Amino acid sequence: MIAAGPESIASTLIEALPYIRRFAGRTVVVKYGGNALAGTSDHDALELFAQDIVLMRLVGMRPVVVHGGGPQISALMNRLGKEPEFVDGLRVTDADTVDIARMVLAGQVNPQLVTAINVHGRYAVGLSGADGGLLRAAERDPRLGFVGDVDVVDPALLQGLLDDEFVPVVATIGVDQHGQPYNINADVAAGEIATALGAEKLIYLTDIDGLRRDAADPSTLISHVTSDELAELIADGTVAGGMIPKVQSCIDAVRGGVNGAHILDGRVAHVLLLEIFTDAGIGTMIQSESPE
Repeated sequence: MIAAGPESIASTLIEALPYIRRFAGRTVVVKYGGNALAGTSDHDALELFAQDIVLMRLVGMRPVVVHGGGPQISALMNRLGKEPEFVDGLRVTDADTVDIARMVLAGQVNPQLVTAINVHGRYAVGLSGADGGLLRAAERDPRLGFVGDVDVVDPALLQGLLDDEFVPVVATIGVDQHGQPYNINADVAAGEIATALGAEKLIYLTDIDGLRRDAADPSTLISHVTSDELAELIADGTVAGGMIPKVQSCIDAVRGGVNGAHILDGRVAHVLLLEIFTDAGIGTMIQSESPE
């Protein structure tokens, strides 16, 4: 790897300056997917993600991390002799599976992310949707068992942490009015949280480079799309399977007032900084209407 020269570094900082000014004080919700957690053989993706989050915080942004853990939940299920089952991209969750999800999300993935961020200072605080009444859940579909829709988001706890300059890291386990835990799809939860916070941006980090018109053809990457155009891609089957909750959450968020939603490849080094602080950007951006 060749180190950048002083002129290149200065040029990059100057390019980032207007974006730093623009997004200072703005809330950005970042959903870090379980697939992105796997990283690559070329770098420690989690460490670079943590650096990005801390830099965003230090230049005045208010990042909120919402995380999944689907592959990790499936791995533990397999170790325990349970076969994962999905319907329309959502995990069928019986009583044993919701306990497994709680163990993985709140007991493994959440501390992993908090620790990675806090290597750089006392910034991150881990919590779940059950804390402070953050995520009130309602049963989504009896066929799915204890899979919840987000019924109510109470952002007071997150607002308090953000005002105190912490980075909230949220595991998406919610509870219903009777205290029953539900596994909430992290894509859905991130979109609902971004809307409730009036976030400037909602960013999904996953293991793909963005949305493609042809999933097998990288040249068909969609760099910009409106919420209405995206809804048509769901209707015609271009977007299918596990991408549906993510894409629908993008649509709902931008229609609910979030300025822009992004789908990025979390395996790319410093992908958050490339998207937020450079002119070119990366991945797919979704807005309510096309830019002029």
